[in-house]
Amino acid sequence: MTIKAKPVHAQMDQFPVQNGELLIGGITATTLSQQLGRTPFYAYDRQLITERVQLLRQFLPADIHLHYAIKANPMPEVVQHLAGLVDGFDLASIGELEVALGTDMPSHLISFAGPGKTDEELKQAISAGIIINMESPGEMRRIARHADELGTTPKVAIRVNPDYELKASGMKMGGGPKQFGIDAEIVPETLQELKSLNLDFNGFHIFWGSQNLSEAAIMEAHEKTFNLAIRLNEHVPSAVKLLNIGGGLGIPYFPGEKRLDLKPISDNLHRLLPTLKSHLPDAEIATELGRFIVGEAGVYICKVIDKKISRGETFLVTDGGLHHHLAASGNFGQVIRKNYPVAIANKMHSKVSEVVNIVGPLCTPLDILANKMELSQADVGDLVCVYQSGAYGMTASPTAFLSHPMCREILV
Repeated sequence: MTIKAKPVHAQMDQFPVQNGELLIGGITATTLSQQLGRTPFYAYDRQLITERVQLLRQFLPADIHLHYAIKANPMPEVVQHLAGLVDGFDLASIGELEVALGTDMPSHLISFAGPGKTDEELKQAISAGIIINMESPGEMRRIARHADELGTTPKVAIRVNPDYELKASGMKMGGGPKQFGIDAEIVPETLQELKSLNLDFNGFHIFWGSQNLSEAAIMEAHEKTFNLAIRLNEHVPSAVKLLNIGGGLGIPYFPGEKRLDLKPISDNLHRLLPTLKSHLPDAEIATELGRFIVGEAGVYICKVIDKKISRGETFLVTDGGLHHHLAASGNFGQVIRKNYPVAIANKMHSKVSEVVNIVGPLCTPLDILANKMELSQADVGDLVCVYQSGAYGMTASPTAFLSHPMCREILV
């Protein structure tokens, strides 16, 4: 019986290989596993993160400030590293706020978004002096009430649910009915009410989607975002000081996908900025990126603990799986499961290959890391690497599922 391999994944060339071993931060996967004392683990390459920020600086107009969306990877060491590289942080929970406040990033360069902020969270955010992106008129009123109780004037912005969406987006965050933000058509009346409240209006947060690999779609979204901001500017109680235009830049995971070409996106922003600045002369323009900054800089490493044949198919059973890496298992938003880029980390140049299924230790058929992939022939004790694991990895996974041990994280 011949097992047909699934198409090869997008090319992964960001990590070098030495003597057949994958290098992360100049250290082999085998050495890292020995240093940590066990698998599985996530490893993030600090130089690759730095280089991605440098790439963005090279292409983004100087007027565009670069913010890091902590939800992509909230590991404190990663956030601390980025504090010296980016212009601001955007967060989505009080836990992320605590991580952000543990860095040198000034509080006024930190913003907090999320549709379900509790009263306790709002009070903490107000006390910390960060910008709160308001998700509804009701939340705005609660913030104003807490501000009066605390005797302070909090910094706020309106998160706008735009009247358009990002085409070809992996995850649509705007357009249509959404739990995120205030619908664009009722923002003017919300701004009118805001005038009577004890709130320091800073501007707008317009977010439309994520994981997009279409330069044309991103360019169109930027143009619509700028036009929307100009329209809403007619109703503001004071000059807009901050316009967050979202992010949306994707990274390649699957066959046929390629890295974004930043040049046309940059050229388009250069074209649009003069008109925007003429209407919002005091506004700092920020783009909020997470996955694009850290996604390609991380790998997930687990160990083969058993190898078996079942009715003609080969299974590599590892000590890692969906409880640590839900996205790689295909259970984090994929409609049709596709393989993440996977390799045998200590046999990168092996001339002998085989078609295998890589599965985890959990008692569920959903625990799959690779389905019918042609990889270097592996044995018990070899290391499996899942690329593109720097974003939405461990913290986006059900780590308590079936009570297996937590995995480690390391920045190298």
